[in-house]
This record gives sequence, structure tokens and C-alpha cells, in this order.
Amino acid sequence: MAEELAIELASSSEEETRALGERLGRHLRRGDVVLLSGDLGSGKTCLTQGIGRGLGCRGQVNSPSFVLMNEYVGREVLYHVDLYRIEDVEELDELGLWDYAEKGVLVIEWPERGAELLPGDGLIIELRPGEQGPRTRRLRFIARGARGRELVEALQAA
Repeated sequence: MAEELAIELASSSEEETRALGERLGRHLRRGDVVLLSGDLGSGKTCLTQGIGRGLGCRGQVNSPSFVLMNEYVGREVLYHVDLYRIEDVEELDELGLWDYAEKGVLVIEWPERGAELLPGDGLIIELRPGEQGPRTRRLRFIARGARGRELVEALQAA
């Protein structure tokens, strides 16, 4: 089995978290899947706002908690999914996430709600509180498959 490729980056503010997301967003392309894992208030939506900036999306990226998915048009279409309210993994089939993964960039918050059913290669990002204050974060970028390795390597090089 191949060794896991991962990097950990720190953020000291919401704007720094957005900047990390923007940096990642510049490297994303159609078919990429990004899974965001972390507690409530850990910065998942903030990071996704930055990803939207990096993809050149117009409009404010907001949490899709009550609608399950929001769509934003940019260089690639950003499909922002929040699985927090999913109670049954069979609901994921109804969402057709695999179709969205083929049409644009798919960013999923709370992937642990249906991890065994989520599509393809990409990136897992674990967000957790930092040690230097209430707005600090530690973000661990973990490769999933070959495309995930490319993304982690691009972030390391930047």
C-alpha cells in the first residue's frame, strides 16, 4: 500500500483560511472532489469561500446546510454540498453526487455522513482548532488517489 501523502497548514484568521482555500481553488478542475471534515465552526464554509474565489466564482459562497447543495459558476462550476442533515445514506443516491463530480468541482462538508458512498479521487481536508487562539486553525490536506496526490504536491510547491 502506498504511503499517505498529506501536509498540514496553519491559519491564524478567517481571511487566512479563505486564502488557503483560494490557493487550492486555483489548482482545482472539473471532476475534483474535496471532502471537508471538522466540527461545527471549524472553518469549512470559510475554506469553501476561498475555493470559490480561486475558481473565479461570482457571488457569495454560503453554507448549504438547509438546502443540501449550492451551485456557483466560475472557471469551473463549484458544487458545495453539506451532508450535516443527511439521516440516511440512501439520500446520497437521490442527490446524484457522482453526476455533479463529473460536471464541476464537488466540495462536500460532513463527508463522514456517507463516506462509503462518496465519489472518487481527490482531497480530504481535516479542519481543527489551532493552539494560538479562537480563530486559529490547523488544516490537514490528505490525498485520495492520484489526483489527490497532485493537489497535495501543488500545495506543497506553492
